[in-house]
Amino acid sequence: MKGVIGADFGSDSCRVVLVDAHSGEIQATATRFYPRWMEGKYCNSEVNQYRQHPADYLDAFEEAVVEMLQTATPSQRAAVVGIAFATTSSTVCLTNVDGTPLALLPEFGENPNAMFALWKDHTAVQEAEEINDLVRQWSIDYNKYSGGRYSSEWVWSKVLHLLRKDESVHKRAFSWVEHCDWLPNLLCGISNPNERRYSRCAGGHKAMWHEEWGGLPSEEFMRKLAPDFSEFLFRPYQETYTSDTPIGKLTEEWALRLGLSTDVKVAVGAVDCHVGAVGAQIRPGVMVSVVGTSTCDILVAEKDQVGASVVPGICGQVDGSVVPGLIGFEAGQPAFGDLYAWFKDLLIGPFEQLLPQADWLDQPLRERLVKEMSEQMIPWLTAEAEKLPVDAHSVLATDWINGRRSPDADESVKASVTGLHLGSNAPAIFKALVEASTYGLKAIVDRYVENGMSVNEVIGAGGIAQKSAFVMQTMADVLGLPVKITKAKESCALGAAMFAAVASGVHASIEEAQETMGQGFSETYYPRKEYAAIHQIRYREYLKYKK
Repeated sequence: MKGVIGADFGSDSCRVVLVDAHSGEIQATATRFYPRWMEGKYCNSEVNQYRQHPADYLDAFEEAVVEMLQTATPSQRAAVVGIAFATTSSTVCLTNVDGTPLALLPEFGENPNAMFALWKDHTAVQEAEEINDLVRQWSIDYNKYSGGRYSSEWVWSKVLHLLRKDESVHKRAFSWVEHCDWLPNLLCGISNPNERRYSRCAGGHKAMWHEEWGGLPSEEFMRKLAPDFSEFLFRPYQETYTSDTPIGKLTEEWALRLGLSTDVKVAVGAVDCHVGAVGAQIRPGVMVSVVGTSTCDILVAEKDQVGASVVPGICGQVDGSVVPGLIGFEAGQPAFGDLYAWFKDLLIGPFEQLLPQADWLDQPLRERLVKEMSEQMIPWLTAEAEKLPVDAHSVLATDWINGRRSPDADESVKASVTGLHLGSNAPAIFKALVEASTYGLKAIVDRYVENGMSVNEVIGAGGIAQKSAFVMQTMADVLGLPVKITKAKESCALGAAMFAAVASGVHASIEEAQETMGQGFSETYYPRKEYAAIHQIRYREYLKYKK
């Protein structure tokens, strides 16, 4: 028996799985939430600032692995040969000369600008526009493989914004690091920016890395963007690695902390949705949609099929970013489940504010009422929305409540709800929001197909895919494609385990690991033909609001 560990760092928590690499059996799992994040620290939603402390990642990971291994047998613990990581991206942090995230230094321990800027942090919109303006003037199109437009969610926008925002951070910063590069290298004792092995996935999709121009954008380009940029930012890397590549082995310190052997190999990290697509058993012609608070929509294609084609308006196409040897494509929506959560909070918010004024209720009962209301709101809205007819003239919404990522990124666009009348109620609006989120997905599928890529079916992964039949059936109806639901509850962590199995030599390729370790599918939703024409009418109306 050979065991491998996959670790998935999501927006709220670290989830780990222990998998038998030969049978695919999930032997143990554990989840730990980020303690500081759950307290709401370091974030300001009014300005779209979302920061996470690196200590949250370290604490959650160590606690989750230790808890998981405590539930495993001694022989299962002894059989672990590899670890791999999937993280949100771009989740980037400034570091000192030793490669240490600044927030881990005492003087910056409570400074949000010294922390990791989470993927959905949109404080760098201005910097993204400056980058795009300069790319349009430059002799090399550095946005060529990034969908034609650089995003405020990505590396260079965020780094430039953090430097400008805080002089004390700027003075101490030496370099920067993505979460998926920092942690796996750290476990191998590598912190020096010049010695790390960097992710092909993160570099290609988020940092404008490409072999065509020799790696990252030129120092001349960055100096033109910001005169002091080149003095400290061009130490990271020019070479990148696919995630079937080992970085090294666990240090004695980390082996002791985790209860593992120093023979355990650590793989190069990658972006969670790309790794999740591997865990969901992606293959050419099949798009994997990782559906949660946001979505990532991943496609792979043979190099011969892609040729010189470049799909515009997505989040990038990179050789080996998903499955080594295939071209990986990424698109996505910055708010999917977040759109539903916003509506739930909109309905519950006044209740939460007014309830404390009901002094005839004791505090425990107030808390219980709020908790139950929060837990039951989405299921109730779903049940009521399912009863409503699919009508071409019902309430229509757009899904850009956190801007638009794909196709054609634009963080400035806003969501909308139209067609309201005195008879409109909460379930009708919720139904419109569900349709809007799937119309956003259809726009992504259409962009792939319009540019010569094959999308014959969709695999749904993530929490919403497994919990909401209403959303998934609507998705199938709108796309006109079958939607399969992966059995794997933690597809990102499972995908990471697959990469660990290849990096540690248990399997020869990702395809072999998928065949052996894949969990299959629990259900398939087929499009209902009677709704196709109605959704086409509504989808065309939806597109009219896109600027």
